[in-house]
Amino acid sequence: MKRILFILLSVVLLCGLPLAGCAAPEAPSSIPEVPSTAVEGGVLKLYGIAPITLDPAVSGEMTSHEYIAQLFSGLVRLDDNLEPAPDIALGWKVSEDGRTYTFELRQDVRFHDGRGVQAGDFKYSWERACDPATGSRVATTYLGDIIGVGDVVAGKVREISGVRVVDDYTLQVTIDSPKSYFLSKMTYPTAFVVDRANVGSGEWWRQPNGTGPFRLKEWQEDNLLVLERNELYYGEPARIDEVVFQLWGGVPMRMYETGEIDVTDVYVDYIDRVTDEAGPFYRDLRLVPELSFSYMGFNTTRPPLDDVNIRRAFTQAIDKDKLVSLVSRSTVQRADGILPPGIPGFNADLAGLDYDVSMAKELIAGSKYGGVSGLPPITVTTAGWGGMISQGLEAIIQEWRNNLGVEVTVRQLEPQRFLYNLKEEKDDMFYMGWVADYPHPQDFLDILFHTGAENNFGEYSHPEIDALLDRAGVEADFEQSLALYQQAEQMLVDDAACLPLWFGQNYILVKPHVEGYELNPMGFAMLNKVSIRTD
Repeated sequence: MKRILFILLSVVLLCGLPLAGCAAPEAPSSIPEVPSTAVEGGVLKLYGIAPITLDPAVSGEMTSHEYIAQLFSGLVRLDDNLEPAPDIALGWKVSEDGRTYTFELRQDVRFHDGRGVQAGDFKYSWERACDPATGSRVATTYLGDIIGVGDVVAGKVREISGVRVVDDYTLQVTIDSPKSYFLSKMTYPTAFVVDRANVGSGEWWRQPNGTGPFRLKEWQEDNLLVLERNELYYGEPARIDEVVFQLWGGVPMRMYETGEIDVTDVYVDYIDRVTDEAGPFYRDLRLVPELSFSYMGFNTTRPPLDDVNIRRAFTQAIDKDKLVSLVSRSTVQRADGILPPGIPGFNADLAGLDYDVSMAKELIAGSKYGGVSGLPPITVTTAGWGGMISQGLEAIIQEWRNNLGVEVTVRQLEPQRFLYNLKEEKDDMFYMGWVADYPHPQDFLDILFHTGAENNFGEYSHPEIDALLDRAGVEADFEQSLALYQQAEQMLVDDAACLPLWFGQNYILVKPHVEGYELNPMGFAMLNKVSIRTD
């Protein structure tokens, strides 16, 4: 799911960074085989951060998606190879011009309350997502290729002209031009189906009537969230009875040590302990590649970051190798570009902006500001509470102070405000991360940097790059499409559209009695595949 990657747990609880990267000490990729018996039932105990929303139409960040993915579903899902695969749709046919998709729906799909799901439910769900009254900031990004979505979002009409209910179990969708990533977009929660009667009941998503493998059993605000197996689920049924999330329950690593939870992310402060082959955690450690990208965004709509030379100067004044080594203990991979390793179109030969303090100072001196002393005040926006900022952001600010003599201030926003209102709330820079919604370069380059895109938080605009991205999106030859995306990425880097920082990888600990807990490269585990083992 196109998600914003900005989990504040490390700042609030540990003042560290979630581990992500490819340069850490070797660790087992899976738990060693142990004679066991998998049983139906049992409870999976997890640490959790309270979701901001459980409404698929508006959710735009990882924390909420972790729960939504278990409670709801859509026409299409990503399979184990990250390819679009049937879900509620049995299959589909595509017209010769590549613009019209005809989906045949399963007839055995039920909402949690037992009501059957039909094609009209999808039409309603998508039109609701696009309705201005819903307030979705992601509807255009993920549904906008469908003919008529723009008119609904603009409030001109109420129905999406490109969506037609052929019969109860046949849905026809027409998009504006052939696009290789369209089906992948349909795996994003905004395209999930919701129950019209449920949605009409006030703050309905606190008691959602979804179609996913789990139902919401209990939700105690900032304390506890419990999912229970959905006995009506049409897909692979959950093997466990319940999943109990301890919301803000303490320091996750300590909770893992005491057996309060079965899985935990690993943070920098604990890297030595978990990678010690003689220690108690090594056999539980798993390294999972993640298609993620952390960066410093620039507000290109006002001085001084509207000047490419100032953007380049602030980029070239950061020693990323030192940042990776000292702050993240070499557990992240330096990013010179935007597309992470493992995604189609990743360019190992991309030319980044090198660390060069002398050049950075020259760029500022040659600008209209004449030097550092002429720069206006600069503020970076981040998410958090209580004035505590991450070690990574603190180190970046220190680099600018030491290398350029620039004092950059920090303004914090509450996480919900930051994640859903950043475009309006940003200052001169913003500290951000992004995890792929689907493995396609469009999900990074187009969604984050195309003029007018909803998630183009810095409001960056470059007509030539827009034209390249538009060509890449409709290019039928996949290899040629990737070449166009690579060209666009190099131009974005040259123009310092953002300051790339690092690419990610998840380090997690999983108790030996838990089987089937597998994070995908988007940072998710489908919990219906998990079972509890007895020795």
